[in-house]
Amino acid sequence: MSRRSTRVLALANQKGGVGKTTTAINLGTALAAVGERVLIIDLDPQGNASTGLGIEHRERSTFDVLAGQASIAEARVATHVPRLSIVPATIDLMSFEREAASANGRHYRLRDCLAELIAAESRDDATTYILIDCPPSLNLLTINALAAADAVLVPLQCEFFALEGLAQLLSTVEEIRVRLNPKLQIHGVVLTMYDQRTSLSDQVVEDVRAVLGDKVYTTVIPRNVRVAESPSHGKPVLLYDYKCTGSQAYIQLASEVIERERRIRAA
Repeated sequence: MSRRSTRVLALANQKGGVGKTTTAINLGTALAAVGERVLIIDLDPQGNASTGLGIEHRERSTFDVLAGQASIAEARVATHVPRLSIVPATIDLMSFEREAASANGRHYRLRDCLAELIAAESRDDATTYILIDCPPSLNLLTINALAAADAVLVPLQCEFFALEGLAQLLSTVEEIRVRLNPKLQIHGVVLTMYDQRTSLSDQVVEDVRAVLGDKVYTTVIPRNVRVAESPSHGKPVLLYDYKCTGSQAYIQLASEVIERERRIRAA
């Protein structure tokens, strides 16, 4: 029996503060909790996904991987969550665009590194999901992520200008699909930081669903103090407070992601 294919999802939004890293950490944790083998690639020089998973000392990083100084297998680090590992980021990533600006194949550095990892894994220890936490900009790092990904998962904050930023991102995704990665799809849009006390949040949810239809996940991630607190403890919210509304929402999101994956494979 052949090994199950690895799916690569890029979490991208050029706007900061939309819950992208929080979603990468907690979706990865929720997927691992149901038996998936998950690898997070921290592609943000701020390294918040690494810190949020309690990874402080980083001998090797995504910069080393992209620079050809280490393989992903060498750079990945186990987390406190069983079946969840991460390739951590350091501030060195900020120099990647400058150093790789004129290099051949610069858009495909990450894709080629992931292909090497996937080819080397056996059926028994194969990574089933790779989540790439992109920086909050449409730079060479994000282009590498989109060129390597099977699909894009877009966290979108429930705020007034949500759709404006989304239009730019969708345009970029389409350009990458045409020029660099024909298989690239939009996996889904997850609405984050939903505040049930405001009519604005409800209006944003309604507007985004009207524009994107079933591309928007049913699950909405609420504003939740426990979600905001958990990174300072170096833990996903599912470990910090499993019963809080934020944890339960990410569990529901993981179920939706898995269900969409089943439909994609069946198509």
